[in-house]
Amino acid sequence: MSDPPPSIGDMDLESLRGEDVRLPAGGMVTADGEGSAARPLWLSDGPAPFGLWGRIRAAHARTGLWPLLLEPLGGDGGFRPWASGELFSGGGSRPGDHDPEAVLAHWWEGCVSVGEEDDPLSAEERLAVTAPYGAAWPGRAPGRAPAEDPDALAAEHADVLLSFGTDARLGLVEAASGAEALAAVGWSGPANHEGDTARIAAVVADWERRFGARVFAVGFDTLRLSVAAPPATPEEALRVAAEHFAFCPDNVWQESVADLAAYAGHLVGADEWTFWWD
Repeated sequence: MSDPPPSIGDMDLESLRGEDVRLPAGGMVTADGEGSAARPLWLSDGPAPFGLWGRIRAAHARTGLWPLLLEPLGGDGGFRPWASGELFSGGGSRPGDHDPEAVLAHWWEGCVSVGEEDDPLSAEERLAVTAPYGAAWPGRAPGRAPAEDPDALAAEHADVLLSFGTDARLGLVEAASGAEALAAVGWSGPANHEGDTARIAAVVADWERRFGARVFAVGFDTLRLSVAAPPATPEEALRVAAEHFAFCPDNVWQESVADLAAYAGHLVGADEWTFWWD
């Protein structure tokens, strides 16, 4: 008989008992900030065990614990931001406070507008990137029915990531979904684009509903989603590309793609979406 999992702090890790889950060594992480007592994250001391993400995810309905594969800032020995406690949970808005359509439209407007005098892109160059839409927000793409079970696909992607020899650790967050976990844990990876992670989470939650997306891995400033209902045609992908650009413009600006149409070509049938904010 395996030993029961530890129960630490306010997170009920005992709820995983009997779910074929044996947690590795780990502990609660206290969020950064003067006088902070929040401990929104349980973090393993070492790399996440293969196969464990899926077993914990399967127990989520009963435990309320969402698993995350947590990746550190590259080249940093402190496993930031996770082990360092650079987490800012509480005090902000909640994902349910935000309309994803309005959030995406607001981001889009900011991305197509010319900023300061030293803006590296002219108005013409910005509009060329967002062709064929130009400055006009095209609206959200229609959703699709998942071709496979979204949660099973997410577990597969988690195992594939671990099979590459990554040093990702296992994190547990009390949250209703992966999108909610981003806000609950106090992640601030997209801060240079959006300072309120609840707005990021609101859009991810909408993708969970429309495309069968699931959060399975998060880094210092990166996000990995499995996608059970990706766009199936170039036309569908172009609308999704517009959403990606509003959500994470660096996915287009920092990649070797000329415009949204070129970026959309990589989305047709793609069952994983990755994002990186500079």
